[in-house]
Amino acid sequence: GLIAKRGQNDTLLVVATETDDTLPAKPQALHAYLVERFACRPDQLQVHGPEDWMAAVASGSGAPTRMVVCPASTGTLSAIACGASNNLIERAADVALKERRQLILVTREMPLSSIHLQHMLSLSQMGATIMPASPGFYRRPQSVEDIVDFVVARILDHLDIEQSLVPRWGE
Repeated sequence: GLIAKRGQNDTLLVVATETDDTLPAKPQALHAYLVERFACRPDQLQVHGPEDWMAAVASGSGAPTRMVVCPASTGTLSAIACGASNNLIERAADVALKERRQLILVTREMPLSSIHLQHMLSLSQMGATIMPASPGFYRRPQSVEDIVDFVVARILDHLDIEQSLVPRWGE
């Protein structure tokens, strides 16, 4: 499932600034847009608003076995580390940790302060995997898409999901 971040408008602004996409603001419209954009079945994708406290991911009995927060801002990282649960992403991550499920946080900010590093260490000790969005330039990427594919491939590898974006080392 996809959960919009804090203020959904913040997420929409970041996407509009950093990509060529303009995403619809309402969860139902966003769901329809993403289903069409990625040519998937409607039942393969769930979209939740940041305050959708009735979503299955907000409960231990409905939590998925794996969760990825990508990108994970240092603010979200901090809130998850402290168990703030102020929105659905933070609550779903809190549930993943308490239920001992796989949680991957893909950080993207730099430089990192001691506070950020302490939160990362704390989350790692709780069982989360911290994966900075650091591309492998040894693959000689030719485009931004190549760089993104590298990071996505690493995430999929950690989730044990077959991927053909980037061959594993030695393949």
